Amino acid sequence: MKTKSIFLLSAIAAFFIGTAGMARAASDGLTRYVNQYIGTGGHGHVFLGANVPFGLVQLGPTQITRGWDWCSGYHYSDSVLIGFGHMHLSGTGIGDLGDIALLPVSDASQRQLIFSHKDESVKPGYYSLKLADPGVKVELTASERVGFHRYTFDGGTGRALMRLDLVQGIGWDKMTDCLITQESDTRITGYRRSEGWSRDQRIYFSMDFSKPVRMENRDSTGVAIFSVEKGEPLLVKVALSPVDIDKAKQNMKAEMPGWNFDAAVKAADDAWNRQLGRIVLTDRNDKRKEIFYTAMYHLMTAPSLFCDVDGAYRGADGKVRKGGFKNYTTFSLWDTYRAAHPLMTLIFPEMQSDFASTFMNIFDQQGKLPVWHLMGCETDCMVGNPGIPVLADLVLKGFVKDKERAFEAMKTSAMLDERSLGLLKQYGYIPYDKEPTNETVAKALEYCLADDGVAKTARLLGKTDDYNYFHKRSRSYAKYFDRQTGFMRAVSSDGKFRTPFDPIEAAHRVNDYTEGNAWQYTWLVPHDVHGLVSLFGSEKNFVTKLDSLFVVEGDLGENASPDISGLVGQYAHGNEPSHHVIYMYNYVGQPWKAAPLLRKMMNEMYYNEPDGLCGNEDVGQMSAWYILSTVGLYQVEPSGGRYIIGSPLFSRADLNVGGGKTFSVVARNNSDRNIYVQKAYLNGRAYKKSYIDFADIKAGGTLELVMGSKPSKWGTKTADRP
Repeated sequence: MKTKSIFLLSAIAAFFIGTAGMARAASDGLTRYVNQYIGTGGHGHVFLGANVPFGLVQLGPTQITRGWDWCSGYHYSDSVLIGFGHMHLSGTGIGDLGDIALLPVSDASQRQLIFSHKDESVKPGYYSLKLADPGVKVELTASERVGFHRYTFDGGTGRALMRLDLVQGIGWDKMTDCLITQESDTRITGYRRSEGWSRDQRIYFSMDFSKPVRMENRDSTGVAIFSVEKGEPLLVKVALSPVDIDKAKQNMKAEMPGWNFDAAVKAADDAWNRQLGRIVLTDRNDKRKEIFYTAMYHLMTAPSLFCDVDGAYRGADGKVRKGGFKNYTTFSLWDTYRAAHPLMTLIFPEMQSDFASTFMNIFDQQGKLPVWHLMGCETDCMVGNPGIPVLADLVLKGFVKDKERAFEAMKTSAMLDERSLGLLKQYGYIPYDKEPTNETVAKALEYCLADDGVAKTARLLGKTDDYNYFHKRSRSYAKYFDRQTGFMRAVSSDGKFRTPFDPIEAAHRVNDYTEGNAWQYTWLVPHDVHGLVSLFGSEKNFVTKLDSLFVVEGDLGENASPDISGLVGQYAHGNEPSHHVIYMYNYVGQPWKAAPLLRKMMNEMYYNEPDGLCGNEDVGQMSAWYILSTVGLYQVEPSGGRYIIGSPLFSRADLNVGGGKTFSVVARNNSDRNIYVQKAYLNGRAYKKSYIDFADIKAGGTLELVMGSKPSKWGTKTADRP
């Protein structure tokens, strides 16, 4: 009793200390730890510029698209600018947006500028660049729906030019229709429609200048001419709307009515500090803090608002609607169902009902849940039904009021005939000889984990027949498992495995897997890990195979997907299908094997340089893995899953889980050597499980992990495993 009392008092004290720490963090300014250059080099594809958390506007420099690594519109290796666009993507594998670009120019024929990184300055909510030709300092900031520019010219001629370009975009983007109208000597309005990854994107704008301008060439591009004195700033505010020009004006009036640029910068900084403070770290390693809070920054770049201040939005059917919720877009669900959304259910609980409403309204408007939704359009990018596990997770965690409506959306989406679902219904699996577009193993395994979410929701609602049907479908992954080789393999309509078979070969989009090979996809059963273990015949066989994943090497082939990166053996940390795999060791009672691998990924796959990500950011997923793992938690089962306890990198992390509650993870004796959990305590009481339930985290409290340099027996007993 004495020991329990001591730990209980310790936990109570830790709670108040942690709460005070979170308050201090907001005033200290966590934005100083964000290094936006992380991921702008290599294959990170991240956005660099000025924005606020989850805002529609991402205002920043845009370069000429020179290939895959320019998907966000900016790559650290480049030094040529073509404009400052108001919308960008972050971490995607396909380029789009770049809309409504401004560029100060020396003459009307100038299309691009040369710049140097030494002349850049960037922090959350603010970007600046000193240009030589023309001589001008560019400064950018933003609110949710408004981009705010300040241009300070060197002067000398008394005349300056600003190019407005509605043609240029990023990657696949192609302008199809546009309008530029000068409504007054200080206001220009218009719209831009385009096709690309988003097949019918529409964005409307209202652009206000702080001084009179004269617009020439008001077609798809125009040049604003104005008088300027040396050192005199020109201010430009650009409000966006997905609905119409009048809504853009309303957004301007609501979010940026004045002309105080410095106040707008401070407001953006305050917004970032509030949201970065959802997790407050106690650690002396500032470099790790920089990586962590940059990851938090990347997490909050999307999903992005896709509605006006009055709630109006353009739906998936192109019609304008108004709802009592915030509509969002930029859902990279094949990536983000794995960690980004489970993380956001912990630290952004107030957003989850809006996500659910967005999903269900998309279902009503297009007949299925979102797959990869961008600017109101379904791209159908990637495989599976990734909207289902996200919505099911929200239902099972209590974020959805209308559970019946959510279930119908999930069930209907799972029972369509498109994207190989018809074959799945007909055969009970997807035969490779009946599917002309390949990737059948990846498609099937993704459908299995989605079906598990439908089944769990059906069980919650007492729908026995639906539960039985979808539970059976969710376990059909076993049909692809070849016991002889120990791999998931493609199966024909007569039940035979495809031959020849090479488990390492990874030809992009033409083999049986999506951006991967058999070594990586054999583990894609996060919803039924114990069922997967049983296919191997014993835990020993499973562990032997899992151990081999991290040491086997081989040639992926000349046509291998560039997404397969961050390789350790055949484990590919740079691509999402591998992200849950290390945590599978907890399911077989060997969390001590996960610890060194987790630390290796945290320390080697993320670092404080432009090339600091081992793969695409993928709209927050790469960062979400790092955030959760460094805190010491990770949700493996996509729908309603438990959070597996790993090896926290920081000595303390305080999570604001909503409702005025804080959940703290404290790692005692933590160091680069002390990576193994020896003992655990939850709110002062001994805790032997190697996982923790969502409800326990949301209730607030303290999980205390005592760390050591050698493996222990903690979490190894069958009763203590997830």
